[in-house]
Amino acid sequence: MKIAMVGSGALGLYYGALLQRGGHEVHFLLRSDYDAIMSNGLTVHSINGDFYLPSVSGHTTSDTIGTVDLVVVGLKAFANNCLQNLIQPLIAADTHILTLQNGLGNEELLADLFGPERVLGGVAFLCSNRGEPGHVHHLGAGRIIIGEYQSLDNLRLERIASVFTSSGIECSTTGDLKKARWEKLVWNIPFNGLCALLQQTVDQLLRVPGCRKLVRELMIEVITAANAQHLNEAISENYADSMLEFTDGMGVYKPSMQIDREEGRELETQAIFRVPLEYGRQQGVSMPRTEMLVVLLEQGKSILST
Repeated sequence: MKIAMVGSGALGLYYGALLQRGGHEVHFLLRSDYDAIMSNGLTVHSINGDFYLPSVSGHTTSDTIGTVDLVVVGLKAFANNCLQNLIQPLIAADTHILTLQNGLGNEELLADLFGPERVLGGVAFLCSNRGEPGHVHHLGAGRIIIGEYQSLDNLRLERIASVFTSSGIECSTTGDLKKARWEKLVWNIPFNGLCALLQQTVDQLLRVPGCRKLVRELMIEVITAANAQHLNEAISENYADSMLEFTDGMGVYKPSMQIDREEGRELETQAIFRVPLEYGRQQGVSMPRTEMLVVLLEQGKSILST
């Protein structure tokens, strides 16, 4: 399969490298890593075993890639205004688009731009960070859950899932993409938010009983808002405890928003916080802890920029 990775950060580089190693024709849309990767290849440092790709098809523009079978979007959601220009040159009659971005609203945007029949969504439970240019570090997990934006062709969904699984990526399918999105937010809202705000890794956060309690309260708040969204099946409060246990096993880990704040980059507050808050309000569910967290993050950004 010919695949374009649009957004080659830690997620795009890691999954793209596995897909290339798995025998697929992978094209990486690159920015800051372009020179290093084209000169020296791509190195993956992984808990499952390191590997090196000496030759990678890297591009600085979509125009040089041509049309593809599958577009995988790993771009940060705050750059969604670039999606039309980045993806349009990749589209053929039968091209599918899979967004693995965080937050809510990404599938809706892609459906408006390219047609809902093309769009798939997925959530990636992945612990990875970029290292020096041309290096990506896989620290844990890595499974993906994918679903259709509109339920049209389950066989298509299974075929795309098999592309990932045949490349060594644990990938399952779901008939309720909305639920999968909210389940990821159960982790993303407290950990991306609090770790970025406090500049502490997940293990530091969870060692403090009061912080651990706050994390769980935020999780329950997100679950309550999620269950008001007409999901096929409700999310149990026990899911919060399973996510805490999952995070305990991560060890020292910086979520992406913490790294972005450290490096002075824009934060994905709209997709991860503001859109879920609005969806909650539409169903009469308030999320006061979540709202306080995003207000503090946005205030912190304005202070740092002055």
